[in-house]
Amino acid sequence: MAERSHDNTADRRVDVVIAGGGIAGLATAVALAGKGLSLALIEAKEPAALPTVDAGETDPRAFDARVSALTGRSIKFLDRLGAWPAITAARSCAYRHMTVWDAEGTGRIEFDASEVGAPSLGTIVENSLVTGALLERAQDQAGLQIRAPAVVAELERQESCTTVVLESGERLGCDLLVAADGALSPTRERLGMRTREWDYGHRAIVSTVRFERSHERTAWQRFLSTGPLALLPLQGADERLCSIVWSIEEDCADELLGLDEQGFCDALTTASEAALGAAVACAPRYAFPLRQRHAVDYVLPGIALVADAAHTIHPLAGQGINLGLADVEVLADEVARAVERGLNPGRLDVLRRYQRRRKADNLAMMAAMDGFKRLFAQDALPVRWLRNQGLRSVNAISPLKRRLIRQTMGVA
Repeated sequence: MAERSHDNTADRRVDVVIAGGGIAGLATAVALAGKGLSLALIEAKEPAALPTVDAGETDPRAFDARVSALTGRSIKFLDRLGAWPAITAARSCAYRHMTVWDAEGTGRIEFDASEVGAPSLGTIVENSLVTGALLERAQDQAGLQIRAPAVVAELERQESCTTVVLESGERLGCDLLVAADGALSPTRERLGMRTREWDYGHRAIVSTVRFERSHERTAWQRFLSTGPLALLPLQGADERLCSIVWSIEEDCADELLGLDEQGFCDALTTASEAALGAAVACAPRYAFPLRQRHAVDYVLPGIALVADAAHTIHPLAGQGINLGLADVEVLADEVARAVERGLNPGRLDVLRRYQRRRKADNLAMMAAMDGFKRLFAQDALPVRWLRNQGLRSVNAISPLKRRLIRQTMGVA
């Protein structure tokens, strides 16, 4: 059993409090359950149950606008948590192929799962299905209290304990507080944990769109001078439905959002070079600003940041949630190891091991995505020629392509 701290000011005491009930927070709760710890999860919104969906749906409006491109590693982790069977029973789309091309030239690269002997490169899943499946697992866990809706009003730090004060007035003392409360993490801000960040000057427009032709279980990405456009395949009756993530300069975003449905579909058809024929219908569009952010430190004594609370990344490769789930997996591993040794899970040496195992990988991926974004934003003719030559060269070199494929799949 873990070492216990004492806090006489708390109404109730648990070993671990998790702030945030999204994918990362729920995954943390389920991953730590059954490890001999008492847990409390605090979420500001009423949790949404796993929605009932139709695998043969054809209406774009019936799909969640936010999706994740899950790698093999993330899928294995969700399977170990017991959430993956419910997700696949609902709706998901494993894709076998990826096509990437430059709008300002002839450079093109094709990735196929068969090149590395894999059945797929990854799986596109609606975020609401992942959250709902994890919530079902969390609700089944003994020793886990879910407080929702509940809002954190204040944090009180002592040498060996953090007290979480809710707006209701309830006070929860804990050895470890895990912040999984998003990119604008109130927990991180209250604790004064510094970040390094910059604005891309872009917004990401997301929606679900039906095209004329089948997506052929292929993920399509075109790099335009105004930002990358991704068409991500969804499961539907005729495989013509895609989730789109269109990163667009601020000056152009309002114009696209202001178009009617037909006008937006026409603009999307042009931007995608009609790779799947014309866009014929789309669900409501949503947009969010793109900002790169990385916490200088992920941990303090008794505090750990995970997922978007620790780092946010440009969505062009869909790696954000995969990095976040890897954070959760490693943190749970280190906490479980500490508990087995009879140590307090909030000890700084325990949490620093988590930070060492994750920080370098996260920074490397963030740097790579930022580099890609900046490279394809360059209009200078020599740069355009070089990047198109580079795409063609990589497409022709099998060993390098295979390495890139494995990195995309999260198995490099």
